[in-house]
Amino acid sequence: MMLKYKQTLSTAHSQQGAALVVGLLLLVVITVLAVSGMNTAATELAMARNNQMYENAFQSAEKGLENALAQGNFSTAAPVTITLPDATNESLSATIQYEDTTLVPDRSFSLGSGSGIAAYHFLATSQAEYGAAVGNDRNASATHTQAFYVVGPGSPTL
Repeated sequence: MMLKYKQTLSTAHSQQGAALVVGLLLLVVITVLAVSGMNTAATELAMARNNQMYENAFQSAEKGLENALAQGNFSTAAPVTITLPDATNESLSATIQYEDTTLVPDRSFSLGSGSGIAAYHFLATSQAEYGAAVGNDRNASATHTQAFYVVGPGSPTL
C-alpha cells in the first residue's frame, strides 16, 4: 500500500500544473471573444441608430418640401420662409426663393409665346435636423431642394 501512495504522489509532482495553465489560456481566449462580440454588437447598434436618425431627417425634409409647395405661397418680391410644426425630436424649416422669369415657349399653350404668359421659376429648400432638439449627440440632418415653375400672367410680380 505504501508503494501505491508513493506512485500517486510522484505522478502528481510530475504534472506541475499544466492543466491549470491550459484552462487559464482557454478562459482568456473565451473572454477576448466575448468582449469582441460585445464591441461589435455595440457598434452595430450605433450604426442602426445613426441610420434611423438619418431616415427620420430625410423624411422630415421631404415633409417640409411637400408642406411648402402645398401652401402655394409664391412671391417674386422676397423669399418666403415657411414655419412648419415640428415634433419633439426635429427641427424643420422651408424656404421658397424666386429665381427667374422666362417666356413660355411657342406652342406650349394654345395662346403661344408673346401672349402675356410667363413661367416663374422658384427654388424650394427644406432643411431638417433630427435629434438635435433633445440635445442628442447622435443627430442627423438632411437638406432637400426642388426647382419648379408656375405659369402665370407676364407681369413684374406674381
